[in-house]
Amino acid sequence: MKKSLAIITILILCILAISCGGSFSSKEEAANVEETVSNEYIVVGFSQLGAESDWRSANTESMKAAFTTENGYKLIFEDGQQKQTNQITAIRTFIQQEVDYIVLAPVTETGWDTVLQEAKDAGIPVIIVDRMVDVSDDSLFTCWVGSDFELEGKKMAEWLKQYTLKEKIEPSDIHIVNIQGTIGASAQIGRTKGLADAATENGWDLMAEVTGDFTQAKGKEVMESLLKRYDNINVVYCENDNEAFGAIEAIEEAGKKTGSDIANGEIMVLSFDGVKEDAMNYVLQDKITCIAECNPLHGPRVKAIIEALEAGSTPEKYSYVDEEIYSASEVVKNLSLDGTHYDVTILTQDIIDQRSY
Repeated sequence: MKKSLAIITILILCILAISCGGSFSSKEEAANVEETVSNEYIVVGFSQLGAESDWRSANTESMKAAFTTENGYKLIFEDGQQKQTNQITAIRTFIQQEVDYIVLAPVTETGWDTVLQEAKDAGIPVIIVDRMVDVSDDSLFTCWVGSDFELEGKKMAEWLKQYTLKEKIEPSDIHIVNIQGTIGASAQIGRTKGLADAATENGWDLMAEVTGDFTQAKGKEVMESLLKRYDNINVVYCENDNEAFGAIEAIEEAGKKTGSDIANGEIMVLSFDGVKEDAMNYVLQDKITCIAECNPLHGPRVKAIIEALEAGSTPEKYSYVDEEIYSASEVVKNLSLDGTHYDVTILTQDIIDQRSY
């Protein structure tokens, strides 16, 4: 794209010079024009999967803030509206536009081989953000930036395990329903596996796994149905904050109470993301008992990768984001997984005020 813009602009300048009865006074002057134009914006085509959650909106804003004209970029943004077909069309349009880089936040992991091969054949590097892609050849994308979703699920499950041990709650007394994310998305796959493995290992009663599509409306609808189906639910594992908001609405409208005191009839809500102040304040109120952070600020990380590529460097293939786990309860302060220790952040209003998103 940059080279095409340079050639077109030089041709226009040449035509103007001739039509005005002038010409470049020297080869140096012509070279200066070419150099100026070749330093045009780096053009980035970004296919975002949609706007289904607060996390997704924050992720989009982070990308837009990173790829501004002030920073030397032109960003072409396309919202896939949760449809892979829309995203594939967007990528093909980016290829036709000869963008310099393609950034893809995929709606699901599979089904990308053909279009990513087209991008590779066109010589356009593809950077995957957030969810992963399951392709037969990993050279079809240049880098990936995002979270370790299975680790998030493992940390949350370990938090629940330690909580039950400290509170002397029997494993057989844990009755969990999982409101899953969009089926086939990396976050859903990892977070679901983290819970399912722990339920088997610890002897918890994992009664149901139903998708809430990462939305508040569907989260509420699913929770209403689950409350009618099961009368002994005491833990709701929501795979993002928006589903948790919907689940809490349903629980409260059913005349039940959310909270950590499950021995006395409260329903514990566990969540992921922690993007908006609303979710973190719910932790302080014990409406959400624990949140596993999922950091949406990928824009600066993707920008750093592009800058490295522009400089001729080879960035790491996979870049995982460091994330925390938040709770207002001091019952569990640290976790240990595979020999790695994780501190639980005991949430306060001061910590919420200091957060950058």
